[in-house]
Amino acid sequence: MSEVTVRPLDDGDLAEVLERNNAEVPAVGELDADRLAGLVAMAESALAADLDGELAGFVIALPPGVAYTSPNYRWFSRRSDDFVYIDRVVVLPRGRGLGIGRVLYDAVVARTDAPVLLAEVNTEPRNDVSLAFHDRYGFTAVGEAAPYGDGTRVRYLERSLRASGAQE
Repeated sequence: MSEVTVRPLDDGDLAEVLERNNAEVPAVGELDADRLAGLVAMAESALAADLDGELAGFVIALPPGVAYTSPNYRWFSRRSDDFVYIDRVVVLPRGRGLGIGRVLYDAVVARTDAPVLLAEVNTEPRNDVSLAFHDRYGFTAVGEAAPYGDGTRVRYLERSLRASGAQE
């Protein structure tokens, strides 16, 4: 049986994380090395999921009040000042179908005191796998937008982390 472990991303991970991130565009935004390093530095949680000692996925989650220019982060920031925002999550092919996404989200939730978890998912181009995952994880839609002016549309999602609304 395979073993999944979650750990903080470190500098030695960044080249592979960058490559894997950019292989998943348009499901996640493209990055360069400097932007990735900046995101990790701003993150409340920047985590790797290892499967049998090899990277199987990663997540970068941001707190409120950081100098991040993403239109999606700014959309949420205008509406809330106490949250944790999933900026990006990628599950590598070797980890798909094994619950790696849930493990990463659970690790973010375990590391935050924020009352709400926020994310966005593309609806154009449509990311059905991510939309289904977020639905199963207990997210609800709170808005939609076309933030980039290139035809991409996103659905803004939130999940309460308070005991009365949590769905573990």
